[in-house]
Amino acid sequence: MSGHSKWAQIKRKKAATDVKRGKIFTKLIREIITAARLGGGDPDSNARLRAAIEAAKAENMPKENIERAIKKGTGELEGSYYEEVSYEGYGAGGIAILISVLTDNRNRTVSELRYLFNKYGGNLGETGCVSWMFEKKGVIAFAKDGIEEERLMEVAVEAGAEDIKIEEDEYEVITAPEEFEHIKQFFDKAGLKYERAEITMICQNVVKITDKNQAERILKLMDALEDHDDVQKVYANFDIPDEILEAEAG
Repeated sequence: MSGHSKWAQIKRKKAATDVKRGKIFTKLIREIITAARLGGGDPDSNARLRAAIEAAKAENMPKENIERAIKKGTGELEGSYYEEVSYEGYGAGGIAILISVLTDNRNRTVSELRYLFNKYGGNLGETGCVSWMFEKKGVIAFAKDGIEEERLMEVAVEAGAEDIKIEEDEYEVITAPEEFEHIKQFFDKAGLKYERAEITMICQNVVKITDKNQAERILKLMDALEDHDDVQKVYANFDIPDEILEAEAG
């Protein structure tokens, strides 16, 4: 398992204490507004909006907050216009970092992101400098203790999944982005409960980081980027030993 994937799992476990719910809501609301603006306010015909609503419900966002965000996106209520932008750069040790942003002020965002990269031993790069290393995929993850491997394999093959990765404590079903919704619904109909389902960016070429100082700077940069209000997703290709990750996670 790549260190980034492991770090993401540790972060999810710590989310209740480390991340303020208001900050989570801010990011989710921006995604709902943008999804509704781009694809309309009906989740039945807007897969991105449907996924955003599901994520909001998973965080116990009140129904009225969700409905208000949808109306802002469709123009029924006044709201901010968020622009989708991707930024790329390098962290300590030469790791590749790809950032997905929703911002209402591109100049402010790029300035703040550049500051964070510089602060933690990295640098913000030009468009295209690392994005070629990443590939968009759907990932549907199942806890190992919640499903039999043979049963998962059987349903995944029938659904048309591309691959199944066996990780330390979970199975990851990999799909083409355009098949993600269909395959996710296939698992739903089969009654198989997954831990998470998302469209993400996967990087096959990982950079192994064994220097503790470099690892510390990478993880501090990841924390800072993920904590930024404008940042929706952060993808990276570092591989850090579990003992260092867990020590840094506290």
